Amino acid sequence: MTKKIIQVNKNPVYDVGMISTVFAKDTNFIGELVFKKSLQINGNFEGDIASGGYLVVGEGAVVKANIKAKTVILIGTVYGNIEATSKLEIHPNGKLYGNIRTAKLTIADGVVFEGKCEMIKTEEKKSRKDMPAKTSSAEETA
Repeated sequence: MTKKIIQVNKNPVYDVGMISTVFAKDTNFIGELVFKKSLQINGNFEGDIASGGYLVVGEGAVVKANIKAKTVILIGTVYGNIEATSKLEIHPNGKLYGNIRTAKLTIADGVVFEGKCEMIKTEEKKSRKDMPAKTSSAEETA
């Protein structure tokens, strides 16, 4: 008789999906971090972060970095600028000491935010606007 092993993934799940990787509270990371899917930082990070996915700065986390990602969820503390091309959510315990560039912004009551905010167009609107205008049939035959 064989035993079936069932692995339960205990990584957090947010509106944007399940977290692929989690840096635990006792993690200290210094350097440049580039990733594609999703990451939650619960420890300390210092450097630069770039992602086409989403980043969660968990409760108790301290991040000293400029961040560029599709979606950023901030529950901990960030010292640096955040560029979230899709959206940025700052939850009640979140602290941000830096500037924001984002398409959508949600800030809860009790947040500490010291910096400037610039609202940008979403990626979809930018890509449609950057496409050349369709030429008329008269111009195509000429």
